[in-house]
Amino acid sequence: MKIARSDLYDTLCIQNDVVPVTLNYTHFDYAPNVGNLTLIYGCQKPLSSLHNLTCYLGNEANQTIYYKADDPFSNIEIPFGAPRSCKPVKVPVLRSSIDMNSPEVGREELEKAVEEGFDVDYNYQVAILCKECEGSGGRCGSNVTTDEFLCYCHKSKPYTVMCRPEDSKNWKMKIILGVTAAAVAILLACVIICVVRCKKSSTKFFSKMTKSDKDIEGLITNYGLLNVKRYRFSEIKQMTISFKEKLGHGGYGDVYKGKLLDGHLVAVKVLNESKGNGEEFINEVASISRTSHINVVTLLGFCLEGSKRALIYEFMPNGSLEKFIYNENPLQTTPQLEWKKLLQIAKGIAEGLQYLHHGCNTRILHFDIKPHNILLNKDFCPKISDFGLAKLCERKESIISMADARGTIGYIAPEVFNRNFGGVSHKSDVYSYGMMILEMVGGRKNIKVGVSNTSEIYFPHWIYKNLEQGSVNTILHGVVTAEEDEIARKMVLVGLWCIQTNPLDRPSMKKVIEMLEGSLEALHIPPKPFLSPSKSPEEFSDATSIL
Repeated sequence: MKIARSDLYDTLCIQNDVVPVTLNYTHFDYAPNVGNLTLIYGCQKPLSSLHNLTCYLGNEANQTIYYKADDPFSNIEIPFGAPRSCKPVKVPVLRSSIDMNSPEVGREELEKAVEEGFDVDYNYQVAILCKECEGSGGRCGSNVTTDEFLCYCHKSKPYTVMCRPEDSKNWKMKIILGVTAAAVAILLACVIICVVRCKKSSTKFFSKMTKSDKDIEGLITNYGLLNVKRYRFSEIKQMTISFKEKLGHGGYGDVYKGKLLDGHLVAVKVLNESKGNGEEFINEVASISRTSHINVVTLLGFCLEGSKRALIYEFMPNGSLEKFIYNENPLQTTPQLEWKKLLQIAKGIAEGLQYLHHGCNTRILHFDIKPHNILLNKDFCPKISDFGLAKLCERKESIISMADARGTIGYIAPEVFNRNFGGVSHKSDVYSYGMMILEMVGGRKNIKVGVSNTSEIYFPHWIYKNLEQGSVNTILHGVVTAEEDEIARKMVLVGLWCIQTNPLDRPSMKKVIEMLEGSLEALHIPPKPFLSPSKSPEEFSDATSIL
């Protein structure tokens, strides 16, 4: 079936806002020959990295439209630093209709490609119903109100599966249908007897799983998931070559290396069937599908077939930050990162968190920031990943309510597990970020299992202890030059400010970015957490105020 956008059918140069259009994945999938044309309207400043065309709207007013080609199911991304006035819109087109990467493409060719439309196919469930409908002489369609599949029959009302045969000409079909109905009735009676004899626990479990699946399907329908493709589990097995290469293991499942049909490498997270009622799946899909930032990992697709659930992400060749900052294994061969690169990574993570906290229409709290969940691409650009514990809230909400504590030991803010420390908010992510920054400087985990001295277990105490004793080099792991020394000391101070016990004393991520970009002289050592002795180390005594 071929369809096209009506609002852009005659011309791409329109004065009204272009509204995003969503394909109904309940019935349809994009055909393999469909690509994407991303049109960017309303930019008040030029985007030199993209092709463009100019529209003449009359009254000496001109409009510049930027465009690029990309995968039909990827997130919309515009160049970093582009004006907020830019409004990107995806328009599906046939890959064969135009060479969208050619700088010679003109307005007429683009408009012709959009006017030609694009192909969609019925998904496999609707295709089966449609085959039955057409076999009975009907035409496939759907109810515009309930979105239910309907079979439209000649001179008759529509039916849910197939057209009913005429009495005078199809008596044989009536006999077949009668026998089939009797067989189905007998089979149904057997099923009912088996269900009644099952244990109550099994019945409750089945009902729970069914409700969970319905809840997740409802979420997918409500959120729309405009730019995320839904895959079948058979496609997941195909792209991972039956889960051949395992990249890692997390709390909610294993991650495997895969490849899409176009050759792009991906990371496929297959979620455990026994974990909860699908909350982690809902969190991941609902939160990350609405993000588009250079420091947040991109969700390319998902799979949901009953208890089989998987998430498809962009592939990060350098893996997690974790393997580059810990150096406790003498046989470790992974090269340590330079201090300039560590500072860039710290700033990138901070910018990603600032985006999650204040850059989205809905505020996203991650609740599991740690080195293991920071992925690095080929250029070591950090990407925040694993939103299984994330929580969404309105931007105007400063304090949120939670039924239980969530996070990883060593990175959980005090107020998350004990409300006496304050309310849970985006400052809880700031605490986790601070712990991670201190680990990046110290080159060791903040929790060491098996340590006999409790003062050595809590990582900040270990840092303060070394500062008090003048053992700064013990903290500043691998520092050689004066520039590296300044970077390391700056990161230590930022980390200590971020882990203040009182959430109100912690800086926002915007302030953290300013601190990392500023000078060391603008910072001073923060007070210790109130659970520790109140001595003040003199190692940074010559610095000035942070605020």
